[in-house]
Amino acid sequence: MDQFVCIGPTVKLGKDVKVSKFINLYGCEIGDETKIGAFVEIQKNATVGKRCKISSHTFICEGVEIQDNVFIGHSVTFINDSYPRATTSEGSMQTESDWKVEKTVIRRGASIGSGSTILSNVTIGENAIVGAGSVVTKDVPANAIVAGNPAKFLRFIGEEKK
Repeated sequence: MDQFVCIGPTVKLGKDVKVSKFINLYGCEIGDETKIGAFVEIQKNATVGKRCKISSHTFICEGVEIQDNVFIGHSVTFINDSYPRATTSEGSMQTESDWKVEKTVIRRGASIGSGSTILSNVTIGENAIVGAGSVVTKDVPANAIVAGNPAKFLRFIGEEKK
């Protein structure tokens, strides 16, 4: 690997995975034929399915499950803690033992637009579309189109615009 690619020894890369320079992958699993853009970080215990496209400047944290055929736009951020704090109630620095990872699931075929933020404890349904710049705070149904801050339901794929 090139000097500008950091792939930890515990990363499981599928067949024909394509990675750009300036990435940081550790303790994660990436499925076959997935493409990962520049300046992407994927943390431990995150999974990315087969034939996904993870665009540049995206942050995928621990506890995120991305299923097959998912598109993630540029600069998408995932969150895995509803109440993040730097210190404990006693004032000492928090460690991993002070918090619990909250899961996020992106179902097969979904697309997430550039600049979106996906909060923890959220499932984005199969083939759903999240508009660029959205902040997803609750589950998105399969085949739904959502957008905004917070993301609101607009319509289902195939329905006429109103």
